Amino acid sequence: MAKRLRIALLSLILVLVALNAWFTQRDITGWEQPLRVAIYPIDADRSPVTAHYIAGLRAEAFQPIEEFFRREIGRYGRGPSRPVEITLAPPPVSAPPELPQERRVLQILLWSLRLRYWAWTTDAAPGPAPQIRLFVQYYDPARFPRLDHSVGLSKGALALIKAFATRTMDAQNNVIIAHELLHTLGASDKYDPRTNLPRYPDGYAEPEREPRYPQTRAEIMAGRTPLSPNRAETPPGLPSTVVGPATAREIGWLD
Repeated sequence: MAKRLRIALLSLILVLVALNAWFTQRDITGWEQPLRVAIYPIDADRSPVTAHYIAGLRAEAFQPIEEFFRREIGRYGRGPSRPVEITLAPPPVSAPPELPQERRVLQILLWSLRLRYWAWTTDAAPGPAPQIRLFVQYYDPARFPRLDHSVGLSKGALALIKAFATRTMDAQNNVIIAHELLHTLGASDKYDPRTNLPRYPDGYAEPEREPRYPQTRAEIMAGRTPLSPNRAETPPGLPSTVVGPATAREIGWLD
């Protein structure tokens, strides 16, 4: 009986979360008003380098993300002149729950619920309540030269993002942040998870280009610029990326 009650309670929670996500998604992808996005910096490795970086972090560091959305939504003739408004929130007091090592469906579901609850209990940014919360975990690149994947909850209005705590990586950090932000809006990845190469044609910024290679820009949800059928490189920043038609359709920029 106790097991049945636990299953019933979990099922009810999942239904309520799904309904809330559906209503949230409907509101945030209407693109009639600017989308309020809050970024919460997190000192993930407790190093002096990361602490110093976060202490000097300002909202202006994320202006390229606003400009990227302004430029790309304009290409599709949709939305307000400032589709995304980013604010920098105070660092959270507690650490977010980490992804489980074993990525089984039930474990991921439970982690998602814990992350949502943790985000709900975290203080909001100043001003109006944000519609989307991006929790950016910063690491000293000298200690962590490679980072695990970031996670944006599709239609979940929040993301857990890993980034480097150095000004020289701000431009590439913004590419990752914009990518995960688009995940929260319903955009899907457009690369092959086995090879990390962009999928043709949806993962190409210029699928009709002749000759096809090298491409000059990256589709933001593919994350890399194809240089040949078997080679791709990370874009240096958001000016070298675009929102392709498939992604635009997923987030409500195309019918």
